[in-house]
Amino acid sequence: MSSSGTAPAYRRLSVHERRSQLLGHALGLFANRPPEDVSLDDVAVSAGVSRPLVYRYFPGGKQQLYEAALRSAADQLEQCFAEPPTGPLTTRLARALDRYLAFVDEHDAGFMALLQGGSVVETSRTNAIVDEVRRDAAEQILSHLEAEQGSQGHGSPRLRLAVRTWISAVEAASLIWLDEGKQPPLPELRDWLVDHFVAVLTATAAGDPQAAAVTRRALALEEPDGAVTQLVRRVLPVVADSGHLL
Repeated sequence: MSSSGTAPAYRRLSVHERRSQLLGHALGLFANRPPEDVSLDDVAVSAGVSRPLVYRYFPGGKQQLYEAALRSAADQLEQCFAEPPTGPLTTRLARALDRYLAFVDEHDAGFMALLQGGSVVETSRTNAIVDEVRRDAAEQILSHLEAEQGSQGHGSPRLRLAVRTWISAVEAASLIWLDEGKQPPLPELRDWLVDHFVAVLTATAAGDPQAAAVTRRALALEEPDGAVTQLVRRVLPVVADSGHLL
């Protein structure tokens, strides 16, 4: 009842609004349980609607609903790496990782089921959606590096390999972080992943001319006492203690 003593007016949802509502509830359920443990009845109860209504919007049943929810989650993940192309690369990367890791934190069970595979609702289509997220993230990072565009995309084969390997490392670290009880704290995990990227990029630059060129451009944008400088300061004493390496 409203303050005036009358019931609030009921607003009929549009097709788009209702579908978005159902997907939102499905994502919430998939975030806390493996996909095979979520039923259409669960989604109906969560959304406060009837099971036939869920079927009306997703006549393909649970598989169609899961794929649509996964597509929605993939769109969110792809947006995590969307950053304005200005400022130090490590700062841009840190902001992207903050969004990505916040998504992992919020959708922990669903994220694990999604990336670890083995779900009974996993298909070639769901795998393609996940792979698209990885490829899109890699292309966005390579674009930030201002890598040259070729027939296979941005960057030389070795540079592309380095960036895509790092994306895989981010996924693996996220899964391990969840398995380890969400430790270390997210800011520490983010900073470690940024350091990891710098290490992979510079190691690749040592043997690849294009990687060397983009690395020099990226380093030129870094703050004098920013993430890269601090990493070098931490690494040098470790190397120096091994005397014969210098």
